[in-house]
Amino acid sequence: MTGPLQIGFIPLIDAAAIVIAVDKGFAAEEGLDVNLVREVSWSNVRDKLNIGLFDAAHLLAPVAIASSLGIGHVKVPIAAPFNLGINGNAITVSPALHAALMGEIDGDRYDPLATARALSRVVAARRKRGAEPLTFAMTFPFSTHNYQLRFWMAAGGVDPDEDVRMVVLPPPFMADSLASGQVDAFCVGAPWNSIAVDRGVGHILHFVSDILVRAAEKVLAVRQNWSERNPDVVAALVRATARGSAFVEENREESAHILARPDRVGVDAELVKRTFDGHLKISPDGTMRRSDRYLLVGREDASRPDPVQAAWLYAQMVRWGQIPLSKDALRTAMAAFRPDLYDAALGKRARPAPPRPEAFAAFAGPAFDPEDITGYLASFDVAKRA
Repeated sequence: MTGPLQIGFIPLIDAAAIVIAVDKGFAAEEGLDVNLVREVSWSNVRDKLNIGLFDAAHLLAPVAIASSLGIGHVKVPIAAPFNLGINGNAITVSPALHAALMGEIDGDRYDPLATARALSRVVAARRKRGAEPLTFAMTFPFSTHNYQLRFWMAAGGVDPDEDVRMVVLPPPFMADSLASGQVDAFCVGAPWNSIAVDRGVGHILHFVSDILVRAAEKVLAVRQNWSERNPDVVAALVRATARGSAFVEENREESAHILARPDRVGVDAELVKRTFDGHLKISPDGTMRRSDRYLLVGREDASRPDPVQAAWLYAQMVRWGQIPLSKDALRTAMAAFRPDLYDAALGKRARPAPPRPEAFAAFAGPAFDPEDITGYLASFDVAKRA
């Protein structure tokens, strides 16, 4: 290789491991010269990775799968040897929608089934009086945000393709769009939910960990053919990023100040620290909520890619009509997540993912079984098959 590695990222807190790996010198200690490139949209990151302008990227986990399958864009097989974050998203709603939901709720306001059913009643009332459909923003069609929003609202009987509008917005534009009334709600990663709350324009309705116990969110992604040509570079990058993720968990205060820099995430360090701690303000009145599962960066084996997570994401693509179900496509999806590269880089003995009975627990629906995706999908009333 010649010249520095070009690595793209979006200003989100789950880019922390790779940012810290570079800014604390871990990458340099592995012999890597890295240039981090801040981008605003996932389409930019995907396209620059696919055509070779980026050597690696902080990437939405489902985009690695979609690129490997050739859906939504050209087919470019992706290898994801490192998981940058588990969970980390939240659903944020406008004050008006929050008031409407709380007026209709029957049950615990933190129960996603109760809020989904309340949403169904709000949607029905709006339709009856001839109001425009509610608009929900997510970051990309192939995103956990899209699938998490759909999973939640569909459980309450709301059809995301018929009863509401779903639009794509880059993460940094979410709070402004909520403030201007262009959207009524959004699902995005930290820190943009907290930005909306701090500005007084939104309420965090749910952490994604209310919806799914353990959801693969972002990966460190490289092109598969590039990884095959540069195995030593990939291994060095995995080792440096592993040190970065460990540093984040052990040094949250310093990590927060590094991410707060304008050329990184560019938000207040205290807000970043609250995200790492899972202690977030959820309403403009100062109501706080804590969850030790809000965002997992390096703990609980979060960094090791899990192909079963890829299978769950693929199942959502099938459920919402993005691709037909096939055994070959499932294999391709699971092959994008590369625990073998992770284990080899860190000198670990190859092993299957540790059993996690709770890993795919959700507030609704059956337990996920990658061996029976047909049966899993058949259990849902609201779906849109290809």
